[in-house]
Amino acid sequence: MRPQQGSARVSPDAQPEDREPDMKQAAINSFRSYIEPVFRRPDYVQTAALCLRDGVDGPEVLLISSLSSRRWILPKGWPMRGRTLAEAALQEAWEEAGVKGTVSEPSLGAFSYQKLVKGGIPVTCRCEVYHVQVQDLAGTFPEQGRRKRKWVPVAKAASLVAEPELKAILADL
Repeated sequence: MRPQQGSARVSPDAQPEDREPDMKQAAINSFRSYIEPVFRRPDYVQTAALCLRDGVDGPEVLLISSLSSRRWILPKGWPMRGRTLAEAALQEAWEEAGVKGTVSEPSLGAFSYQKLVKGGIPVTCRCEVYHVQVQDLAGTFPEQGRRKRKWVPVAKAASLVAEPELKAILADL
């Protein structure tokens, strides 16, 4: 009796030809598990600033609009030579939102998202999130005309961002 398609068990009295499909599949699976990591790209690392202030009704999060899709995001960007990820997050908060404040380590967590790079190629970015306590917002800053910014309560921020892992970080505040 031949095993059903996809069955992993073969009768002990099965003939060698009955075991052949399972042996082939096992060899293919073994080869795949060995070779796939060679071709899989690692996630790109980014850093984000979770900018907080004390609002009238509790903590508020500063969100900014993304450049392309205009959805609400945290200030974020690439690591910078000579700076820790936390320091780079603070720099991004300044450039993208005019934030003046202090950054805390360690990271509050991380989230992943898909980003289109040159040529429209999608890559996965793993973004480490750092708490920035906002002391002031500048009226003028490098990306002022390119982005909107708004303060929202923490729960509202969690509902406005798209990334599930970022929603979880906000929910834990």
